[in-house]
Amino acid sequence: MRITKVYTRTGDAGQTRLAGGQQVWKDCLRVEAYGTVDELNASVGLVRAMNAEAGSGSAASTQLEADLRWVQNKLFDVGSILATAPGQTFPNMPEVTAKDVTKLEEMIDRCQEELAPLKEFILPGGGKVSATLHQARTICRRAERICIRLSREEPVAAELNKYLNRLSDALFVLARWVSKTQGEPEFLWQRESGATAE
Repeated sequence: MRITKVYTRTGDAGQTRLAGGQQVWKDCLRVEAYGTVDELNASVGLVRAMNAEAGSGSAASTQLEADLRWVQNKLFDVGSILATAPGQTFPNMPEVTAKDVTKLEEMIDRCQEELAPLKEFILPGGGKVSATLHQARTICRRAERICIRLSREEPVAAELNKYLNRLSDALFVLARWVSKTQGEPEFLWQRESGATAE
């Protein structure tokens, strides 16, 4: 694919084209879905930049970079699929498969081996890398919710929704794992006791 011009003026009236050429409104649910996946991809890119800025060169930092680079490439696949109208296929069209979901589960299991079991909810925060991973997790959940809504109106591959569901879990575990490997604190939710309604 070669992009020769960034602006085309074709979307100035509020419509855009899907991968097959179908014209749709920019606020339609399908555009909202792949736009939110794009937002998620950008947030994962921010995590990678912060991880690189930390510059520790540790095995954990290198592993995180490899994991997130794969996630970003796969999110481009997700966005491409969502940007294609149902029933349309193209040569070399990307896929999201059960193997991709399994890869996320293996990532989660690998990190979980180093983590203590959770006894309370975690407040998003800690260091910059773990905090931005938590932010990416919330965007991923929103992308998943939009895709679920879309799947009730139009066909959406089941593995795509599974991938987003598992990815949000992976981002949560990666945030905890980064805190552990970088020696950052985890802030637990503290329930207020004795509060009364007025």
